[in-house]
Amino acid sequence: MKFRCVVNTICFVLMSLVGAVAQDQTVPGAGNQDAVNLSSKSPLVQSAYQFLITQAGRINDAELRKQTLDAVTNPGTCIQHRAGLTDADKNRILQSLITAGLVNVSDGVNFPGGLKAGVFPPVLNDGTACPHLPQRFFSAPGSAFHGHHSYPGGLPVHEANNDTADVNLAHEYRKVYGHSTGDRATVSPNPFADALEDNHSFLFIDQDIILGAPIWHDWAKSMVFQWNSDGSEFREFNFGGAGVADNNGAPGDSRTGGHHIMSVAESMKRGLSPAFVITQACAHSAPTSGNEFKVVNWLRAAAIMAQIDPVAKGYLTVDGHGNFRLPALRQLGSLNLLNATPSQTNLLAEYVLHNLSDADFTYSGPAVGTVEVVLQQLAPSFGFNPNDTANYNNRFRNPVLSFSSAERLLILYSQSGLDGVKEQLVELRENGVI
Repeated sequence: MKFRCVVNTICFVLMSLVGAVAQDQTVPGAGNQDAVNLSSKSPLVQSAYQFLITQAGRINDAELRKQTLDAVTNPGTCIQHRAGLTDADKNRILQSLITAGLVNVSDGVNFPGGLKAGVFPPVLNDGTACPHLPQRFFSAPGSAFHGHHSYPGGLPVHEANNDTADVNLAHEYRKVYGHSTGDRATVSPNPFADALEDNHSFLFIDQDIILGAPIWHDWAKSMVFQWNSDGSEFREFNFGGAGVADNNGAPGDSRTGGHHIMSVAESMKRGLSPAFVITQACAHSAPTSGNEFKVVNWLRAAAIMAQIDPVAKGYLTVDGHGNFRLPALRQLGSLNLLNATPSQTNLLAEYVLHNLSDADFTYSGPAVGTVEVVLQQLAPSFGFNPNDTANYNNRFRNPVLSFSSAERLLILYSQSGLDGVKEQLVELRENGVI
């Protein structure tokens, strides 16, 4: 079914009614508290969460450290880009996104709850000066159900891996590209030295950004991937482009997961620096090999949601053709070098390193797919029927993955087959997990 209409409030309502044929996502997930309860008990999840808190505590910049810890640890943290939004405000923002070519209206036709529910997932105390996350940061999954880290607490586990990767990648760049012997560039003879001790490399790579960007990037998954009562998850709406001519009128598709845009909007609204926010926005694509337009469009979409001017705030610039571009940011003051000229490049190493660090899904995604099949095979011997969806998800599938992870179980499966996985399940049963 197709619609031809001038996109306005009436059309938004029409799209919402069509989308409501599927499960309604206009109210907080009925299973959110169950996910909080489960992930609170998981040593895997809680150790990952504490690791992220420790990493955030290592951020030197006081404001960035404060905002990061507030967003992750404060149960009452305010979702600042959603503060005080009325229904009319949401319609206006949504219209601005559509007019700018950053939302495809047809993508919302079959979305549960409609287009508006996709761009503005339900939160607690919505419309007030301090809306709250519908679940704890540590109870959110890492992606859509059946996707990578799709279990209660998968988000901090995923981010712990990414943060570790980003620190190690920055360390690698400093040791290989930033080491010198005398006045000559050389590779460090000890590239495996502690990554936390190499901040004085000849090359400046901002460790605060390296530590903080992976924590902020997926923050909004706490809103996007809420939990249904049967242990499954909300669907995610993709936007940040229209999918047709997103490359400044040329062919290109910059649509991406809504969590990405919302997390950047929150960072902007909290006033985080351009270098930090742009690095955060590079998680889903480095602005190289013709892909700068994607990062630009994600920043544009986030700025509309945050209701700020991205050029005035330094997140974007406009070139001689009137197109938005990434700005050149690394200036003299950042490097503390005398007689240095300002940077002319709009590509910082942090952008690419953060993008590379978000690649765990290449293993963790297939891990869930394989392990789900394994768990279905083993479930009957533990008293669970995969066809009894709610009981299976809530009492078997989700607890097993939350306590053991699909990655760990797949590695065990590759080593010892079904017996290796079954041994883990027996331990979980003995400990009252399943």
